[in-house]
Amino acid sequence: MLKLFRQLRPFAGMIAGVLVLVFIQSMSDLYLPTLMSDIIDTGVVKGDTNYILRIGALMLLIAAIGAACSVVASYFSSKAAMGFGKQLRKRVFSRVEAFSLQEFDKIGTASLITRTTNDITQVQQVLVMLMRMVLSAPIMFVGGVIMAVTKDAKLSLVIVAIIPILALTIFLVMSKGLPLFKVMQTKLDTLNLILREGLMGVRVVRAFNRDPYEQKRFETANYDFMSVSIRVNKIMAYMMPAMMLIFNLTTVAILWFGGLRVDTGNMQVGDLMAFMQYVTQIMFALIMASMMFIMVPRAAASAARINEVLDMEPSIVDADITATADENCADLEFDRVTFRYPGAQMPALSDISFRARPGQVTAIIGGTGAGKSTLVNLIPRFYDIDAGEIRIGGVNIQKMKQTELRSKIGFVPQKAVLFSGTIRENIRYGKEDATDEEIIHAAQIAQAAGFIEQMEEGYESIITQGGTNLSGGQKQRLSIARALVRKPELYIFDDSFSALDFKTDAKLRSALKIETVDRAVLIVAQRVSTVLHADQIIVLDEGKVEDIGTHEQLLERCGVYREIVASQLSEEESA
Repeated sequence: MLKLFRQLRPFAGMIAGVLVLVFIQSMSDLYLPTLMSDIIDTGVVKGDTNYILRIGALMLLIAAIGAACSVVASYFSSKAAMGFGKQLRKRVFSRVEAFSLQEFDKIGTASLITRTTNDITQVQQVLVMLMRMVLSAPIMFVGGVIMAVTKDAKLSLVIVAIIPILALTIFLVMSKGLPLFKVMQTKLDTLNLILREGLMGVRVVRAFNRDPYEQKRFETANYDFMSVSIRVNKIMAYMMPAMMLIFNLTTVAILWFGGLRVDTGNMQVGDLMAFMQYVTQIMFALIMASMMFIMVPRAAASAARINEVLDMEPSIVDADITATADENCADLEFDRVTFRYPGAQMPALSDISFRARPGQVTAIIGGTGAGKSTLVNLIPRFYDIDAGEIRIGGVNIQKMKQTELRSKIGFVPQKAVLFSGTIRENIRYGKEDATDEEIIHAAQIAQAAGFIEQMEEGYESIITQGGTNLSGGQKQRLSIARALVRKPELYIFDDSFSALDFKTDAKLRSALKIETVDRAVLIVAQRVSTVLHADQIIVLDEGKVEDIGTHEQLLERCGVYREIVASQLSEEESA
């Protein structure tokens, strides 16, 4: 947690102000019992009303100063903690944005969300408490002990006897509770994961009548989280009763022995009352410390999880010395490329070699699990290859800056992803400074202009989260428009026409042919009709290139391709 607190440097002024204000408040609290003792011993016993009023007014002034310092300290501590939380969330989000898909797979999306929200909130709460109590508790404790000893040294032996018992109680409780805080955060990750899956896959759940199953999954995860939480809270619940029991026994002992000393004339009544207040302050300081001991372990577990994200180095980074590809050349070449997913026994792709030239349409086809989507995911460096080279414009993509590499690519993923906002904003996502004319042109090429213009708000129509108010075909066409507006050197369509009817598919491909006449186009498709007129078709089978050629060439010499064609087209259509 101390590692995270190094990020507090921008708030050093506020923190220093909090510490000064807390110090003043603590000193005022320590001074008040002495003034009360003087009122009793000098004012009340002697019947000096003027002295009582004068010292009473001084007590009110000191109490007001302490209260004002407390309010201002609370404001500054909260402001510093919230600012720290904001900066920390920004850092975590920036780090996560730099992760490759490998890091996402390792930690999990649900866990990353929990760490960015719940875990940072835990650290924020502890930070507020630490700023208020890290100085106050020691001052109140040490100051209380010193003031108590000055009132009566012998009676202070009661405090000396009770402190080891308090320390042992806190240690025993915390040693049992600390390991469970880590388990509790892990259980929360699992709960969030199941909840997220259930909400995102609600259509599938309902389509297969799996509501009871999902409810049972959630109930099991919820029960696990509840069980650990109850165990932690049961252990922590012992803390306060134990502290109060010790405090009350201490009070009884002080009244007993203090009464005896007052009776023998070795102590005044006012001093006994002041002594009682100082003991109360000492106990309160220890209770504050125990509260910190309750919250700090949980925050420490959260801080460790946050640091795990911040310390995790992305597996895909820019090379120390980067190269720049020809700005107008998007010649794509795979040279004996092999790739294996982390932890997998067999390579997903083996010895892949081909070349996609500008002005050409290169299509990739193959059965399910052949490695088509894996292949196109390697081009923007979502994953890094194990062997071989991928070159764009003659430059190895691992020697290019990732921003430069991806600026050359218009990528349309297999699953259309849209963001909440307007249609215009979603298309402009591909090019931040795109003009309205460019947006409309891209929509027209993508065959999306028709349905957009029929909507009441047109390009200002709102898209809900995940694009749930659009059909699958509409979402695909908007995703294609987003890539087109970018005008990149290389277009990648990862099975991006699957939700389109044959008529729209044909119109779109015809418009794309004109739009991308001098660009390299890579199309992954399941339908033979989509790749029929490609300049070259790459047939993948079990992660290997079975053959490369035109439709007619592959029909003559590639058995795998003939099987795919025969399963989709009649003999007349395939010819």
